[in-house]
Amino acid sequence: MTGLPTEHWSRLKGLMDRLRTDCPWDRAQTHQTIAPYTIEEAYEVKEAIDREDMAELKNELGDLLFQVLFQSRIASESGHFDLDDVADGLVEKMVRRHPHVFGDAEKPDWDAIKAAERGHSANARTLDGVALALPALMRAQKLQKRAARVGFDWPSADGAYEKIAEEAAELRDAPVDQQHEEAGDLLFSVVNLLRKLGIDSEAALREANAKFTRRFEGVEDAAGGSLDELSLDEMEAHWQAVKRSER
Repeated sequence: MTGLPTEHWSRLKGLMDRLRTDCPWDRAQTHQTIAPYTIEEAYEVKEAIDREDMAELKNELGDLLFQVLFQSRIASESGHFDLDDVADGLVEKMVRRHPHVFGDAEKPDWDAIKAAERGHSANARTLDGVALALPALMRAQKLQKRAARVGFDWPSADGAYEKIAEEAAELRDAPVDQQHEEAGDLLFSVVNLLRKLGIDSEAALREANAKFTRRFEGVEDAAGGSLDELSLDEMEAHWQAVKRSER
């Protein structure tokens, strides 16, 4: 394995060996059953980073590393690859993607490098490689960015604003059995506008969720913990008071 701390990796591998041998739950797991935990751990790493909690970040990175170890072990049992192969492949990819560090290029062309990697397939297409399992907003933005590289894009944000108005009108006028599809089109057009404005849609919505949670809990606090007896107008008055207190 390429330049990795043998003692630490040996301990990790020994741990995985023991779990896959002696623990019924760990022994029963497959790539498919472990995948949701892998995704969950990645989000918990992000949450620790957002909170700037370094102790928790260390723990969550360990949990994420365990997922890499687990998936690699399952793959090795069926003869596909092992942890050493994962590490070697990572080193090779990073060297290839950093020609300005490991070669004589002055500035890396990330898009060209990644396109060349995708181009190993004779049938490679523009949108290949945008993972299906990504959160929907994030995948929409990546799909749009990839399409924009070949010129399929509004020349300015004006077209994106107009598209949102068009899709909103279509959703408003759509029969019930078409509302689901039109709602998706509207969301996709909003993501497109945010991309044109240089805004990460996933991060923007995450922050909006946090703001809504903070303000709604402020309304509950102002009402003494229960909103059951309040009218909508009374809740709105508390909401506006909470907003004013944040300024």
